[in-house]
Amino acid sequence: MTTEPAQTRARGPRADARRNRDHILDTAEQFFSEHGVSGSLDAIAKQAGVGSGTLYRHFPTREALLAALLSARDDALVAQMDTIRAEAPNAADALERWLDALADWAGAFDGLPEPLRAATTTTSSPLAVTCQGFITTTDEFLQAAQAEGSARREVRARDLFLTALAASWVRDAAMADELSARALTSLTRAGWETSASEGQR
Repeated sequence: MTTEPAQTRARGPRADARRNRDHILDTAEQFFSEHGVSGSLDAIAKQAGVGSGTLYRHFPTREALLAALLSARDDALVAQMDTIRAEAPNAADALERWLDALADWAGAFDGLPEPLRAATTTTSSPLAVTCQGFITTTDEFLQAAQAEGSARREVRARDLFLTALAASWVRDAAMADELSARALTSLTRAGWETSASEGQR
């Protein structure tokens, strides 16, 4: 009689766990796209054909599930950051483009800006590290614009990050139309950009 090597036996459950995790993520992606991030996690488990315990074993909180879903989008945003730095004609335009990219990222799912905002006030959320990283990146764009003389000295990166989240929320608001996003971008830039007289001081 032959027995299956222990290494092979151990590989099976891990592979099953990975498949379960990937399937849950695929299902959650579709579910949140249709229902927003406040949708029931138990409903996601049911739709994925797994028990709630299986879902919570992989993703103990809604924030952990969102962080996993945003992982690929985080990578895409980082790539966008490099493109913006390479192509923007000046630091002010680079900052504006970065804030627009942040707003797009935060609009991946309806309702996503709120858990992202909440993550900026704690270190325990799985989303906190991602948010802090992008606040740091925002600060780099802001400091470049401030050094250029095109951004006000009193403006803070944290506030600009929160503004990008607000812009993302407005884009999906019931009263928004095709002009709303651009109008909000212009208003935001007017808030952080220096005037011609300020830039000459």
